[in-house]
Amino acid sequence: MPDRQLLHLVIGGELEDVEGVKFRDLSKIDLVGAYASHGEALAAWRAKAQATVDNALMRYFIIHAHKLLDPGTGDEHDHKH
Repeated sequence: MPDRQLLHLVIGGELEDVEGVKFRDLSKIDLVGAYASHGEALAAWRAKAQATVDNALMRYFIIHAHKLLDPGTGDEHDHKH
């Protein structure tokens, strides 16, 4: 049986404050990409997070899009980044 595609999206942007998750300007969201595995998404997230480490308000997130498309799909990596 072939591996299922578990779609993950990586996005980022500047937040209004470090305690929340509200983006300052939605028109400036960085849509990094779509990835078929958590590992690929994590690598992209890590690269963007490291590249913007000097800006405390700049944050990147992995969205488990496969769970939105098919809530029955599981993923052993179900945590925030």
